[in-house]
Amino acid sequence: MGAVPTTAAPAASAPPFLLTTTQGRAARLLMSYVAALLLSSPEAQLLAVVIAIRSARGGTGNITGQDLRSLKLTDPARLVAEVRGLGWEIPDQLLDGPPELPVAVTVPDLAAGTDHPLPLGKQARTRVSGWTTRTLAAKPLKKTTPAARLAALFLAAHGSPTHPETLPADFPEACRAALPELLEKNFLAELSGDQYRLDAGVRHLAGMVPGPATPGSSALSSPSMRKPARWTPPPIDPAEWAQWKDRARPGLRRHVEAVESCALCSLPRDHVTAAFMSNHIPVPPPRYVLAPYNTWKEKHPDRGVLAAQFTVAFRAEHGHGPSQGQLCDGLGWNLFRTLRTLVVGRLLANEWLTDTTPVPWTLRPGATANAHGTMLPGHGPHPAP
Repeated sequence: MGAVPTTAAPAASAPPFLLTTTQGRAARLLMSYVAALLLSSPEAQLLAVVIAIRSARGGTGNITGQDLRSLKLTDPARLVAEVRGLGWEIPDQLLDGPPELPVAVTVPDLAAGTDHPLPLGKQARTRVSGWTTRTLAAKPLKKTTPAARLAALFLAAHGSPTHPETLPADFPEACRAALPELLEKNFLAELSGDQYRLDAGVRHLAGMVPGPATPGSSALSSPSMRKPARWTPPPIDPAEWAQWKDRARPGLRRHVEAVESCALCSLPRDHVTAAFMSNHIPVPPPRYVLAPYNTWKEKHPDRGVLAAQFTVAFRAEHGHGPSQGQLCDGLGWNLFRTLRTLVVGRLLANEWLTDTTPVPWTLRPGATANAHGTMLPGHGPHPAP
């Protein structure tokens, strides 16, 4: 007797997105805020994410010992002490009190009445806080490292299950090694270089939600604090690039060809053409970067001398100046992009460095460096490229 045919059960409908479009922007703002804090490890940043979103409205929020334990931190007392070093007020009861007892924590920077770094409405704060909890508890993240879970928050906030996205500019370098783990655990469906796509199983956690924002769900009270759309270099036809170089003055053309042909840099052609041909509009640094910059500055009193000397050595080896990223990486300044831009901007303003704006790869010693004896050999003060 043959088997009785059965009808397959319909597939369960996908869970709805946890965030609206504007709430997704709020989640990305939260992650950028935490990335700008001077913390030494993904574990400390993970703790800061939870405290910051709980305290986003008014500067004070509640957290329990159970919340702390759920983060699976290796040394909670040490990490709490590190976060306290930011000026955040965390009572001892969080560590040694009853785990179910809510403890009020205070983040002074989030109590600001104006220029608030996380200007979230009540509903947005609640939704993003819930999104944080749900993301960290997602099935693919069980038994993963703190670096993987912090990476997952960044990737979910900036990610989509339908098309690849690019790693955010302020993605923590310490989390890069965890990316293959997230692919293996099916948090990610695709991973290629800096491009990734969320797995369908975590679709509901995506911050890049398709479609218009839900009316009445505005997450950010100040348009100036909203994260701008990611800049994508426009495609440039090789013939157009050749014509651009033909029209360039001789000195500029020699500089362009030095960058193009630099075997040490080995830069992708599209990267070079976009850098020279695209018009980049400078954006003032956000307010929350100023405090990390001041702290970093105090730890690097010789930053001007070192930067100027590095540009001399770099140009001697490469035949052109370094980019901002090459400068900071070469000096061991592990800075996220927004802070890096501010650091180099201040070196330029104080004339330790100069460049030929808007021509890229032209950083070199400025007038202050020249006065301290650092200049390009045989050229005198800061020559053009």
